[in-house]
Amino acid sequence: MAEPKVVYLIRHGQTGHNHRGIIQGRYINSKLSKKGFLQAEAFYNAYKDVPFEKVYTSTLLRTKQTVKQFIEAGLPTEQLPGFDEICWGESEGLFANGDNNKQYHETISNWKSGKLHHRIAGGETPIDVQLRQEQALKYIATQPEKLVLVCMHGRALKILLAWISGMSLKEMDKFHHDNLSLYILQYDNGWSILKNDDREHLQNLPGK
Repeated sequence: MAEPKVVYLIRHGQTGHNHRGIIQGRYINSKLSKKGFLQAEAFYNAYKDVPFEKVYTSTLLRTKQTVKQFIEAGLPTEQLPGFDEICWGESEGLFANGDNNKQYHETISNWKSGKLHHRIAGGETPIDVQLRQEQALKYIATQPEKLVLVCMHGRALKILLAWISGMSLKEMDKFHHDNLSLYILQYDNGWSILKNDDREHLQNLPGK
């Protein structure tokens, strides 16, 4: 019997856009804030001795910056577009609570009511994101490494956790996580969640 595969799955560190409440999405390639780099360092210090065999990121800078210390320590890395954040279309770059961005909240409300084919103009649906995530996780499942680290994005992470749990995507907001939250997944002829939204490594950050 094949040995189960374990995936440490994290959301990237805080960006300036996160701090200001600006929607990033797939085509806003923002950088980590000072706090984001501190979060990344805290995660590295807590988990640098875990014998990861590889690091996977999305194609966006904020995920690569989050795991930079692991890569600099010599771990091989690969970018998978399947782990990119959802594309928010016309809402990308706008304040989430801005008066000119009502379609963002209307879209989330539609998703919660089960209208999963609804999208912001120019954006993706949760179903679109699930399809590319399925390809990314299928790829990881077929690779020889048994213990890997994956860094991805907030909304995309909600989508992934919902479908691997067998939930409808309309329930994705039942998952709550912050920047640099950790989940641990296991693959053994199917995905399961071993650890949920662990933030212990962030407890001693300055200014907390």
